Amino acid sequence: MEPTTAFTPERQLSASKRQAILSGAMAEFLTHGYAATTMDRVAAAAGVSKATVYSHFQDKAGLFTALVEQLQEKKFQAVYGVSDGQRLQGPPRQVLRYLASTMLENIIEDKPFQAFMRLIIGESGRFPELARAFSHNIPQCFLMLLKDYLGSQTELKLADPEAVARIFIGSLVHYVIFQELLNAKEVLPFERDRMIQGLVDLIVTDGLNPHFYSDGDGVYPLAA
Repeated sequence: MEPTTAFTPERQLSASKRQAILSGAMAEFLTHGYAATTMDRVAAAAGVSKATVYSHFQDKAGLFTALVEQLQEKKFQAVYGVSDGQRLQGPPRQVLRYLASTMLENIIEDKPFQAFMRLIIGESGRFPELARAFSHNIPQCFLMLLKDYLGSQTELKLADPEAVARIFIGSLVHYVIFQELLNAKEVLPFERDRMIQGLVDLIVTDGLNPHFYSDGDGVYPLAA
């Protein structure tokens, strides 16, 4: 019998304090921005000492990165339903519609996450490392899993599954930024279901001619 890991009171307390620090950091970053947030503010918001914050996180950048990683894990589980990235199964039209619908619903209904995206976009000029941390952690796991799935669907006849995966995810990100963060839904609304249907139709051909072609240098949609 393999030994089990014992969750001692000390370990549970440490995990509880770490979560309190991350929650406090999120509140402070959203309220004051990255530059004005200090480890003292985070400690006060978390109800712990400054030394405790530093015992869990080396500096403010490390704390921010840990917060991004936690958000990534939550979003990944919300979309895929498992933390280990179980391979997607099912016909492409069904799978892609599910992914697009779930991703958009999860982000659009999550106002704190949208506020966090606004923070990163707003601070990216002064602190490009924040945008890099977000761009590396959040889309990467989705991209790799989707690329592998698309590559396994030979009936799609995709010359470059990774490029198509990037187009798919990029379209969803653009929709959120344009419609929600920039409030285009008030002046140039675009129904979510219509967007999803159009995006899936671009990729899935149902056995007809593929909608994407490659000239060796890139992947492009075929003209109608």
